[in-house]
This record gives sequence, structure tokens and C-alpha cells, in this order.
Amino acid sequence: MAGYRLGVDIGGTFTDIVVLGEDGALYRRKILSTPDDYARAIENGVAALLGDIGIGADAIGEFAHGTTVATNAIIERRGDRVALITTLGFRDVLELGRFRSPRLYDLSFRKPEPLVERRLRFEVPERIDGQGRVVTPLDLDALTAIGARIVAEGIAAVAICFINAYVNPAHEAQAAAHLAQRFPALSISLSTQLLPQIQEYERTSTTVVNAYIRPVVERYVGSLVERMERLGLRVPLLFMQSSGGVLPAPLVAKNPVTIIDSGPAAGVVGATRLAERLGLGDLIVLDMGGTTAKAAVIEDGKFGLAPETEVGGGAALGLRLIQGAGYVVQVPTIDIAEVGAGGGSIAAVDPGGGLLVGPRSAGAEPGPVCYRRGGTLPTVTDANLVLGYLNPAALVGGDLALDFAAAERSIGGLAAELGLDPVAAAYGIHLIANANMMRALTGVSSERGRDPAQFALFAIGGNGPVHAASLAETLRIRRIVVPPVAGLFSALGLLFADIEHRYVTAFYRRLDETTPDDLNRAAAPLVAEVAELLAAEGFAGAAQQVSVALDMKYVGQMSALPVPLPAYPADADTVSALAEAFARLHEETYGYRSDGERLQLIALRVVGRGISQRSRVPERLLRRSATDTEGAGRQASGQENMRRAYFGPDRGWLETPVMSRDALGDEPAPGPVIVEEYDCTTVVRPGWRISRDGWDNMILER
Repeated sequence: MAGYRLGVDIGGTFTDIVVLGEDGALYRRKILSTPDDYARAIENGVAALLGDIGIGADAIGEFAHGTTVATNAIIERRGDRVALITTLGFRDVLELGRFRSPRLYDLSFRKPEPLVERRLRFEVPERIDGQGRVVTPLDLDALTAIGARIVAEGIAAVAICFINAYVNPAHEAQAAAHLAQRFPALSISLSTQLLPQIQEYERTSTTVVNAYIRPVVERYVGSLVERMERLGLRVPLLFMQSSGGVLPAPLVAKNPVTIIDSGPAAGVVGATRLAERLGLGDLIVLDMGGTTAKAAVIEDGKFGLAPETEVGGGAALGLRLIQGAGYVVQVPTIDIAEVGAGGGSIAAVDPGGGLLVGPRSAGAEPGPVCYRRGGTLPTVTDANLVLGYLNPAALVGGDLALDFAAAERSIGGLAAELGLDPVAAAYGIHLIANANMMRALTGVSSERGRDPAQFALFAIGGNGPVHAASLAETLRIRRIVVPPVAGLFSALGLLFADIEHRYVTAFYRRLDETTPDDLNRAAAPLVAEVAELLAAEGFAGAAQQVSVALDMKYVGQMSALPVPLPAYPADADTVSALAEAFARLHEETYGYRSDGERLQLIALRVVGRGISQRSRVPERLLRRSATDTEGAGRQASGQENMRRAYFGPDRGWLETPVMSRDALGDEPAPGPVIVEEYDCTTVVRPGWRISRDGWDNMILER
């Protein structure tokens, strides 16, 4: 019986691979990503790790994957050329968009150019009114001519979005069938299949983004499946969705907008499940990798879900609060704030003569200067190396040799431009990276009415534990949790997630004009479809967890909030219970409620999860890896090494013990301490102490 589970997470700099056994045995490998073909790094890394463990690919029973492929295709504008077919008169919906700016007083700000140039936006005569009645039939001759022009342009991806299709999808379905019959090579994305709800701009934007990245993701999925089959790995491939559940690859390839925030979601899901299992309480998750830093809040055992995200416009400092910089994708997304602050973030002198860190990143190619892969610009990793926080010889268990002298020279050159001492410049880079990350941490906490001091900081990513203590001091956080394999925790978090299917349908009406029967009639077909999918995947009876929610708002309000249906099927008490639940959620989100205001329903959502018989989180974790030398075993034997590290102008350089996680005992060790591991380094500043709990988490306390 295949008793191992495989998790792979692709980041901008590293690809993280873990294998988890039924007994909690955990094997890991971290390798540089291959941006020209991300699947190549996965194939090489998985083959090497299986060889380390001494098992064949047939021992793997599950493969879960988190990827930045969809996001990168938009950010780097590497998607396929796409055409838009829309209703006559609505050619410029994408251009008009909505008036929101992430920088209110920046007169130089310009919205990103639409993914479809104007000459490739085609209008076709058709019209359905707001009640779903056909006013103008779909002109099939005009549609045929449009299809011929699209093919002549060499375009293979088409988005179809008709006005009012959310209330009657007949014309979109007819158009898709007509084009597929005459032009079978076209990849067609329908708005009513992705987002059958009101708001034509958001619906159009989401459909266009899906069409733009769909061929890229389809090619990637095909390449990855082919490479895994060469290794003998033939289990279904599951992708992490932006909402926190995993979905089979064929569905992801068809609807790639569901994985826009795939990678960041996995770390938050893993933290949520671990907090639930171990009673860790409320957490702020800090995930700092090589390119970006992400933050999210886990409160009362749950992470927040935002109704939409924006991609391609830079970092998001709180999805609900700052918008307008990117392309709107209206799919449920874990509420994550992101900034361009990672180990590879480049430090430079800005036009005013000050020090700037990020958002440009050295990525995996060429990487930081110290990686000796052609990088010439100093990065956060180079600064941390000069400050003594990182092992001056190598990272990743010795697999990645470092050039300390090159890092020192690069920092020295920048320091000369600034007129600073090299150590001061390095510490300045470290502090500015912290300041950038503070924007993300406060974006999900204090800007949402939460006091960060009431949370513990959950530090993950290859660089998160390096910066966690200094960030916690600024936020007055007194407790930090560094989980096992913190540097690869997103890959591990993939294995904690459930299979999840989400469906939505338009449900535009006033709450006080809605009956329980109305709710049940709208939900029934979606509930049945979700149940059928889960059954086909091996989840039956109690293993199916199906929930129904409604998007609601006050009449006249712009944004809606998702409110769970108290019970399904709905009964006589459901309507009043929904009104009270919305009022509480609105007060929690925005700080007030307006009792007596009429409520508008927007859409009905059904979520189905497949619940495994065994817990997805093992009772214990046993770190095992042939590559995990952690200092050639000297710390594992309990012996300490010493290294000078710089802790700011007040404390200066301090002789600091360097040890492994295994060397930590029951008694807390006082800082300063540096804990070196295969996948990350934890810096314990003076004034903190560190210990290890029964699940192998490291706990830092002030």
C-alpha cells in the first residue's frame, strides 16, 4: 500500500519538496527553482529525494502541489494572446473598469494595460435583459466571422462574457458550442462557467485572466504529469487553490484562476491545521521567502477569505483595503497581504540618495551575490550573511555554497554610495526589509482592528525565522512559533489540506422577499453536483462536508460579505438568522451595523470538502533526511559552535552560540542564539529565549 504523501511548492527562488510517511516521518529537499521550466526542478528534486529515502515512486499515494506559475504568467505578461467576445456596446468594459487607486494622491499612477488590446475585443449582436428574457437573439453569422478573424490573428484563447448572462447563460453556452464546432483549436473561457453573478467588469476581468493563463497552465500541468510519469509516479495530481483546498489537476487546468494565490495559501492552511491540532491559539502567519513576504491572520481557528484578489499590480497591503493596482480576479482567496520583501530583494540607492530595498528581486536566476550564480546587486540575504545571521560557508545542508567575500564586497560598494560603514549599510538593509514586512503584518492586523500583541507570530519560509524576533519586538508580540521544516512549511501545509470544490450561482434579490424554498431551489443543483464530484473521488456519506453561503450587502452598498447558511435545507428560521449573522459579520469587518436597513442577496455559494478518515496532521513529526547534515552533526550531538553576529548599534557584535533544533532541550536557552537547519535559520535576539515543544516546534518568548 502506498503510505507516503508528496508535497511540492514552487517559489520564485526555491522549489520545496517534502515526503510525509504515515508514521509522521518527514523527508525534505530544497533546490533552486528553474524559471524556464519549473517542472524540471520538480522532476530532479523528487527523483533525488526518493533516492535519498530509498523508496520507489509507487510508494507515493498522494501528490499535492502549490505553484506560482499562474501568477508569474500575469506578472511577467507571459500569458497567451487572448481575444474577448462580448455584447454589442460593451467592448470597453475592461478599459473603464472601476475607479480605484492604490495610491490616492499619486498623479503619475496608471492602471495596468488591459490583457486584451482593443482591436481584439469583438462585439456580437445579442441581448438578454435583467430578468433573463431574450431581447436580441445571438447572431451566429456575426459570431462565425469573429471566430475567423480570431483564428487569422493566430490567437488560440478566447474569453466570452455577455451582459446579463449571469441570469441566463443560454447565449454564452450557444456561442461556445458554435465556436468549438467551427474552430476546435480555440481554448474558450465562459464567464457563466467561472463567475455567474452580477458586476460585468469583475466578471469580464476574471474571465479574461482565466483565458490568458489557461494555455500556460495547461502546458505546465501536461509537462509536470509527463515528468512524474517518467519517474513512475501515477497518482492524481492535486493543486492548492487560493481558497485553501486542493483540487484535481484537470479542473485546475480548465479554471486556472482558482490557483492564482496557490503557494501563499498552503502555508496559511498548514498553520491553521497545526494551530487547531496543538492549541496554539490565534496566530499571525509570516511567510518570508526569496522574493516576497506574506502575512495572514488565524483567529478562532479560522483564516479569513476575501471575495476577490488583484494580480499583476505589485504587492497587496490587505485585499479589501487597497485595490486598483492589478487585474481583478473574483474568486474566494485567503486574506493575505504581500510585499516585495524576500531574501532576494535587491538593495539600491533611490533617486533621493536614500536606501531602497525591493520590490525588485534577484530571484533564483541570478540570485543573491553570495550564491555565485551571476548576481551583482546586493540583496537582503547578502546583508544577513554579512551580519553573521547565516552560515558563512553554505546553506541548505551544504548544498548551496556561499561566497561571503563577494557579499561583503557588494554591501561595501553600496555603503560607499551612501557614505556609510558597510556594517551599518547591511543592518540598514535588514531594518528596511523589516519595515516593508511591517506593512504586510499591520495590513492584516491593526488595519483590521486587531491588536497584533494579542497574537503569536508563526514564522515560516526560508527567511521568516531570521527576521521574526525583531518584527515581534516592534509589534509587541511576546511569542513566536517556528514549526518544523519552517523553510519548507508551505510544501508540508499542502498535505494538511482537504479536497475542496466551490460553485457559485447568481441569486440577486432582497432578503425580505426571499423564502426558504427559494434558497433550497437555488442551492439544490449545486449541492448535488458537489456531492457527485466528491463521491467520484472516493468521499461518501459522512466524508462529504457540504456547506451553503450567501453573498449579502446592505441595499446600495458596493461590497458584499459571505454569510454561511445556518443549516441546509433552509427552514422557517433561516431568513431571520441570515439577517442577524450578516449584521454581526458587518460589524466585525467594518466596525458598525445598521439594523433596520434592507438587505440585498447577490450570489449563492456551495462548498464541498472531502474529509479523510485519518487526520491530515500526524500525531508527531519525525524529521529524517539523508541531506540534512545541519553542521555535519556537531549540533545534533549537543555541541555548540560560536559565531559573531551583529544586533544593532546598541548591542553591536556579540559572540553567539550556533546550534541545531535537536540540541534544544526542555529548558529554554537564552538569546542571543542562532539555530541552523537544513531549510532555514532562526535568529534569537538578546532578550528572548527559545525552547522546543513535543511536536518539534521551536517556541521563542520574550
